Amino acid sequence: MCEYMGLLKGGKPMSGKPEVLYRHGDHYCLAFTDLVTGQGVQANQFLIVHGEHTLLLDPGGDLTYIPLNIAITRYINPKKLNYIFASHQDPDIIASIDRWMINSGCQVLVSKLWDRFLPHLLSAHVDKQVGDFNDRVVSIPDRGMRLPFGDSELVILPAHFLHSVGNFQLYDPISKILFSGDMGASIGDDSGAALVTDFAAHIPLMQGFHRRYMCSNKATRLWARMVKQLDVEMIVPQHGLAFKGANMIGEFLDWISDLECGVDRVQQQDYAVPS
Repeated sequence: MCEYMGLLKGGKPMSGKPEVLYRHGDHYCLAFTDLVTGQGVQANQFLIVHGEHTLLLDPGGDLTYIPLNIAITRYINPKKLNYIFASHQDPDIIASIDRWMINSGCQVLVSKLWDRFLPHLLSAHVDKQVGDFNDRVVSIPDRGMRLPFGDSELVILPAHFLHSVGNFQLYDPISKILFSGDMGASIGDDSGAALVTDFAAHIPLMQGFHRRYMCSNKATRLWARMVKQLDVEMIVPQHGLAFKGANMIGEFLDWISDLECGVDRVQQQDYAVPS
C-alpha cells in the first residue's frame, strides 16, 4: 500500500524536516514548508524522487537556497539533481537559479515566455561557470508537455494567467498530486495544520489573493474544467495549506470556477489619474 504521511498527521514539522506527501517504493514527494525566515512571504518548496530521477519544484530565492540545499541532502545528492521546475518567474519561485546551476548539473524547466529573461538572474561569473545557459534550459511550450521521468512521467499543465502570463503546474500521476503553484494559495493561517479541514472557514484566507492575482473567471473556470479530467487526490499550492480528498478538492474547484476575479472586477476608477 502507498503511504500518505506527514500531511495526514497535521502539525508543523521541525525546521528543515519535510512533510512526506507521498511515499511508495522508490517514489516519493516531499514538501518543505518552513524554510522561509525573516520578512519573506511563506512559500513551500517540493522535491519529487523516482528512483535515481529527481526534480525540485519552485525552489525560491536566497532566503531558501542554503536551508533547502541542506534539507534535500538527507534524500538526494544535490549535485546530481536532474531538473528544477519553475512554475513562473517570480522571485520566490526561481531567484536562486544561479546557485542551483553552479552547484548541480540540473536542467531548468520554464515557460518559453520566460526562458530568455532568466539570464538576468545570472551574474557574469556564473555565466562563465555554467557555460551556454540555453543548453541547461528546457522551454515549456504553451500547451504544456509530458516529461519522461525514469520509467514514469510527469505532466506539465498549462495554467496561464493564473497568475503569470506564462504559468505552469505539475501533475504527478503516481502520487496523484497536483502541484498547483499559486492556484489555491492561502495567506495568514497560523493553526499549524497542513490540510484544509473546513473549506468555508478557509475561504477568507484565499479570497483576497485570488481576486487580485488571478486574471479572470474565464481563466479559473477553464483551468478547473481541465483539472476535473485528472485523477487528483491532493492539490498542493506553493503557499499555505493543501486540499486532500475528492470532497475538499471538489469544493475548491467549484469555488474557483465561480469566483469573480482580476479583470472581472476592474472599473474606470481603477484607471484614474492620481489626484
